[in-house]
Amino acid sequence: MTPSGSLLAATGLHKAYGPTPALVGAEFSVHPGEVVAVMGPSGSGKSTLLHCLAGIVRPDSGTVRYGARVLTELSDTERSALRRSEFGFVFQFGRLVPELTCLENVALPLRLNGMKRKPAEALAREWLERLEVTDAAAKRPGQVSGGQGQRVAVARALVTTPRVVFADEPTGALDSLNGERVMQLLTEAARETRAAVVLVTHEARVAAYSDREVIVRDGIARDMAGVA
Repeated sequence: MTPSGSLLAATGLHKAYGPTPALVGAEFSVHPGEVVAVMGPSGSGKSTLLHCLAGIVRPDSGTVRYGARVLTELSDTERSALRRSEFGFVFQFGRLVPELTCLENVALPLRLNGMKRKPAEALAREWLERLEVTDAAAKRPGQVSGGQGQRVAVARALVTTPRVVFADEPTGALDSLNGERVMQLLTEAARETRAAVVLVTHEARVAAYSDREVIVRDGIARDMAGVA
């Protein structure tokens, strides 16, 4: 049963890679405007959970619901379209396209969705300003610092005004000062736009920006809300 009011919810997720189980009946939910930190040791299944929630990986069994849609029943094409238009992604190492300028990187999701170049770049510039990296607009990813590059990656994730943002260790490659600022900007912008954030991290200081924590251990997800 999907938790009342949730935007994205998973029930009974099982996923194995060969003989190795990654998820064992995992449960998860997130509401609009809520930031949920998914924590756990390396190899616990937290990244697999994120990939199943985002429709990147199909679970072996179980259900993922996004609003009124059953994500696990959609075709690959339908899930890809959903990821382009309604989901945003931030990874540990930005994954910016090295041949494009930072402005073009942020505009890329809009261009892939059919928006013309000028309005796409105008909107991208607004998000670069919001993420405090307007000076990086004309530079390529290799010409900016790690902190700047990650802010550009956050701008790219948010430029389409996604309903869900998936952030997989978004500060893992940054020093503490840059990591703190990236988390401040990401969570502030997401809450303003009422986007849900699924945040995978192993760092308590990063999880502190969340509203709630879900601990994944041995493929089992445990919601820590109300746990003493």
